Formats: sequence, structure tokens, C-alpha cells
Amino acid sequence: MKKYTIKSILILAIGCMLHSCLDLDPKDQIADGNYWQTATDFKLFSNQFYGWTRDFKNSVYDAPHSDKRSDLIMDKGSKNVFANGTNSIPASDGNYTDAYNRIRRTNILLQKAESFANQSDIAQYIGEAKFFRAYCYFDLLQLFGNVIVVTTPIDVTAPEMQAARNDRGEVADLIIQDLKDAAELLPVTSTVEKGRVGREGAWAMLSRVALYEGTWQKFRGNTARGKDLLDIAANAAKEVINTKNFSLFAPAILGDSAQKYMFILEDTKCNPAGLQKSANTEYIFSRRHDEALAPIGVNITKECLANAQMISHKFAAMYLCQDGLPIEKSEVYKGDLKILDEYLNRDNR
Repeated sequence: MKKYTIKSILILAIGCMLHSCLDLDPKDQIADGNYWQTATDFKLFSNQFYGWTRDFKNSVYDAPHSDKRSDLIMDKGSKNVFANGTNSIPASDGNYTDAYNRIRRTNILLQKAESFANQSDIAQYIGEAKFFRAYCYFDLLQLFGNVIVVTTPIDVTAPEMQAARNDRGEVADLIIQDLKDAAELLPVTSTVEKGRVGREGAWAMLSRVALYEGTWQKFRGNTARGKDLLDIAANAAKEVINTKNFSLFAPAILGDSAQKYMFILEDTKCNPAGLQKSANTEYIFSRRHDEALAPIGVNITKECLANAQMISHKFAAMYLCQDGLPIEKSEVYKGDLKILDEYLNRDNR
């Protein structure tokens, strides 16, 4: 017994000496002493940004940008609380905290990039950080309007996070500038790794942001501001169009069924035309899933599209006709006196 005890003490002592030589950096954060040394470090850090984008689940189910939070989707045949106006304001909102936690991470990369020796080696990842900071701020702009602008890495509990909120115009200006910077820094989409955002993605996002905010300002009497923003939207969209790298997925061989096969081009057996994913040039930037690393988690075809989403007539009326005009202006719209008529000559998407 005594021999065993002495042996145990010796092992413990040796273990303590060895342990004292270890690098005990915090396990929940990156230790600056051994990180941010190579371009690969910046790439690996920026990989986390891609898990922040919206996917099928939080677009179709219940989330801030879901159609279920409107009068477009019904809940089991009746209007939901958002449609009938009985929804309440929550005491707290995780979307706010999540957005600022993510903004903090983009700011960390941007701060570390300032002291990196060869800026050209990490230009793409600086562009990605700018893109995703804009992405997060656009979420905040849509949800809350005026929010606090933070461009340095501070914690959500910092005193600065209790400051007065910036005007939504300042928030929009930051988003627009970040996206312009990102477009300058990012490579063209055809040259980047599959799933990463490219230059055209930044332009497309810029067009979307400027269109949203320009329309918001225009219809609240801020005509000049609205016009400037809508000009930005048009010019950014033109940048994407001029590349001639993207087009709607509409192979003639599939006819009106093209949209049906757009999301299932896994292999040539998934469609009667034998097309592969390379035939789809409609996506400018998309959320990518992997069965092992990033599963989508739902069976889209069986669970979500089998009469599970009950739409309102207002939603159906929003779809254009095949001549590109809304139903109230189109000469090819057949009316809705009969159920079948309402679906004739409409945009198949």
C-alpha cells in the first residue's frame, strides 16, 4: 500500500511539472499569440460567417423574415397572430444579441487585418468580413430601424452597447459602404471556392439593400434620399447583369417544369433532361449544405411541400402573369371566378 502511494505521488508530481509547461490559452477563444499569422488563419476564422445566412428552415418556418409572420401564410386554415394583428412585442429579442455577437466577430477579423503584413493575401477575407458585417446590420435595420453602429470588437455587455441608437440613415450608409468595399476586395464568383461569396454577391446584396432602404425613404417623403439609394440599387444590379454570368434557370427542354427541378439537380437521374448542377447559373450566392458537415435537417419535398404551407389569396395574387405584369394590369390574366382560371398564364415560379 505504501509503495503504491509513493508511486502515485511521483506520477502526480511529474504530471504537474509537465502541465506547467503547457500553453493554457482559453479554450473558448482564439489566442492571439499563435493565430492571425497566415492568410489561412483569416480564412478559417471567416468560415464561421457562412453559418449565419438564412436557410430553408428559418425562411419557411417561423423566423423574423418568414412569410409566416405576415398575412401571406395561414396557420391550419386560419389567420395567425401576425395576420390578425394580435402578435405582441417580446420583452427581449435574441436576434438583436445574435447580430451583435456576429458583428463583433467580423470586427475582430477587420481589426487583426490592419496589422497583417501582406494585405493582398487576405483581401478576400477582409471582403468577406465586410460583406457579413453588412449582412448582419441589414438584418438589424429591417427589424429595428435605428440601431447602434459598432465598428470595433466590443462585447455585447460593454457600456458602448447602452449608447443612443444611430439613425437608420447612418446604419444604411455603413452597410452600403461595407458592400462597396467588399465588391472591390472579393474575387469574381467564378473563381472563388464553391459556397463562398464573390464580387457579384456583394453587388447583388448592395442592390437589395439600397432598393429596400430607397423604397422605405421614398414612400415616407424623403424623395431625394430615396432617389439616391434607388440609383445605387440600379447601378449595382447593372454590375451583376453586365457580367453575363447569371441567368434564370429555364432550360427549354424542361419547359414549364424547369422550376420543379431547380433545387434537386443532384445528378442526371433527378430530372428527365439529364442535367447536372452546373446547368443552373441562377444562384449568385447560396447557402450550401452537406449531409455530414452541415445537414439541412428537414426533408424539404415530403415535409414542407406536401400541402403543409397554407397560403392566403393575397399571397397568390402577388405572383405576376407570364407577360411580367401584375394581375390587375395584365391582359392575359383570366380572373378568379373559377379555381383553374387563377393559375392560367401566371409566372410558374
